[in-house]
Amino acid sequence: MSGGRLIDIGDTALHVVERGEGPPVIVLHGGPGLDHHEFADYLDPLADGYRLLLVDQRGQGRSGPSAESTWTLEQMAADVGALGRALGLGRHAVLGHSFGAFVALQHAVDAPDAGRATIVSDGVPSTRFLAHVDQALADFEPVELRDQVASAWARESEAHSAVEVESLLRDQLPFYFADPRDERIAEYEERAADAAYSPDVLRHFEAIDYGMIEVEDRLDRVAGPMLVLVGRHERTCPVAASEAIAAGVAGAELVVLEHSAHMGFVEEPEAYVAAVRSFLDRWTSV
Repeated sequence: MSGGRLIDIGDTALHVVERGEGPPVIVLHGGPGLDHHEFADYLDPLADGYRLLLVDQRGQGRSGPSAESTWTLEQMAADVGALGRALGLGRHAVLGHSFGAFVALQHAVDAPDAGRATIVSDGVPSTRFLAHVDQALADFEPVELRDQVASAWARESEAHSAVEVESLLRDQLPFYFADPRDERIAEYEERAADAAYSPDVLRHFEAIDYGMIEVEDRLDRVAGPMLVLVGRHERTCPVAASEAIAAGVAGAELVVLEHSAHMGFVEEPEAYVAAVRSFLDRWTSV
């Protein structure tokens, strides 16, 4: 993806790339420390009816500088609202994946809005759902990839350059796919190239349990419609976490992608896009 523009939201500016026309959808990447290239062009089929706004979140990608003291889930959630106001979006949707799902969920809880739709893709409502990751790494198969993946997770606290972040993320990818040897991993790396990685943000959030999300007891505050997406074979953000979100948010829809782990939009792109489109179509028709 190329192009994009900086949108002033007060104390910083967020880099936004737009695709398509129609009702706006703010898209939040995972990480932390990644940028909008995480989605590559996998969501572009939605651009035939929706205006996709792919955001480099605070301190990441090609967004402007910001104080480290502002690198919190709460502030990044507030940034979503600030971006919507700066762009004059009015009624819109927010889609967040992985760490971006944490931000989207935090935003839905902190700033309830019956007119806003939220899509939580492979997220959790509490850090308690991440407690199993060390065991999942210890049990990961195939065995010959176990050290590679475990070492990559350990290197997050030591990454000081974009090259180091890119390297550890590449080594982690097999953990995020239902089939660790999926041939689409290489294709994904090519399609998601040109990212601007942010080692400082990665190290910051790795030290605080990736933002310490704790909204499970406030899910009943969510006012707008919500779609919760998760891969059946998730090793990071387990199905139980998505089930808890769907159970806690009134009227939330849960879609489990049966052949995916963490990367549903790559592993089952047609099913992923179809679920998002169906949800958005029903939301916009009301």
